[in-house]
Amino acid sequence: MANDTWLVVGLGNPGPDYSRNRHNVGQMVLDVLGDRIGGKFKSHKAHAAVLEGRLGVGGPRLVLAKPLTYMNLSGGPVGALCRFYDIPAERVIVVHDEIDIDFNTVRLKAGGGEGGHNGLRDISKVLGTKDYLRVRVGVGRPPGRQDASDHVLRDFGTVEKKELGFLLEDAADAVESLITEGLVSAQQKYHSAGK
Repeated sequence: MANDTWLVVGLGNPGPDYSRNRHNVGQMVLDVLGDRIGGKFKSHKAHAAVLEGRLGVGGPRLVLAKPLTYMNLSGGPVGALCRFYDIPAERVIVVHDEIDIDFNTVRLKAGGGEGGHNGLRDISKVLGTKDYLRVRVGVGRPPGRQDASDHVLRDFGTVEKKELGFLLEDAADAVESLITEGLVSAQQKYHSAGK
């Protein structure tokens, strides 16, 4: 039943105060994907806003989800959605902010460490595995001695805002490539020079 279904999760914090923060870039990418497949996000009993659709006519089924919990409790909604839709961890794609990657850069990976990202850590704990796909959206390192948590909980800067739309489109394209082409092909596309 769920053999063509993918769960795409955009990480962030709930509420308008956080909506434009760097930490919420995963949810911003899901808004782009949601516009592409059409429809509206609706509240789901898994404590997430969910939008279901297909990637193109007759394409794979997508469940786009924005957890309604704070970032460090993202695992609960992700685990509940995996159970509800019968989706295995290898068909979960988590879109999240990454301070160890320059702004305006998208990187893809499967499994591995969480790099101190509490949202990923909680998802790995709840799923019982780190073997899910990640779309890592670069937000850059904090300037000077600024704490990493202060950096990600601030809105994008003026210069970054001018490029943000392009970054969100690139990250949405990367999600689609992961699904339609597979990890290796998508990595070759997005990890090449100039991307």
